[in-house]
Amino acid sequence: MSENTSPPKPGDRIAKVIARAGVASRREAEKIIAAGRVTVNGRKIDSPALNVTPADRITVDGVPLAEPDPPRLWLYHKPTGLVTTASDEKGRRTVFDALPDDMPRVMSVGRLDLNSEGLLLLTNDGEIKRRLELPSTGWMRRYRVRMKGTPKDETFAPLRQGLVVEGERFQPIQVTLDRQQGANAWATVSLREGRNREIRRAMEAVGLTVNRLIRVSYGPFSLGDLKAGEVDEVKGRVLRDQLGLDKEFKPAAQPKRRPQRKRR
Repeated sequence: MSENTSPPKPGDRIAKVIARAGVASRREAEKIIAAGRVTVNGRKIDSPALNVTPADRITVDGVPLAEPDPPRLWLYHKPTGLVTTASDEKGRRTVFDALPDDMPRVMSVGRLDLNSEGLLLLTNDGEIKRRLELPSTGWMRRYRVRMKGTPKDETFAPLRQGLVVEGERFQPIQVTLDRQQGANAWATVSLREGRNREIRRAMEAVGLTVNRLIRVSYGPFSLGDLKAGEVDEVKGRVLRDQLGLDKEFKPAAQPKRRPQRKRR
């Protein structure tokens, strides 16, 4: 006699639903749940292993979860001197303090450190954030980098091969030496992962000190002519196309391949 196993409850995982509502990323939502800050139908939960439907009543910190807005994405030209966190323990100004007043609640896609500038993607949707940050996406991040010194092209060979810095292995980094400008050199640097201070640490490993770092693109999204502090929203159609989503912002169905006929 076979075991009587009940089918899984329909709906979506609770952390995914919280992320879609723009409260936090999915990973952060799991931490909020584990801290006992979420209730479902009046009952406090402490595990994200729960599916919920639109019929369920969800609160976070006692506040009912709002209906999710359509996913949106913005390009932001981050100036130097701002941290990319919601709050800072040292009391430093954050990118979210500097955003226009009419911006909804948003999350950053990845980070740029305090002294870095350039393109930072912002979204109101935790699932979009997760999708854009996934290593499997493999989107190239491109930077303009100014460094003190007079490097030659061969100086960057260890970066192109992939090097180990403080026990941490970096994937190969693309580097093009652009020009020498007095005591500084400019290079274009491209990489597919975003480890903490990766470019600065990699340059230090070959004897160079970065004194300016500007991100100019993230995957298909470019900084363009956006001035420091400016924000520009990506059109919904462009966002859907780039992420392979349908009009409901769900993964688009892939066209079926026709079977190839064998030649006689």
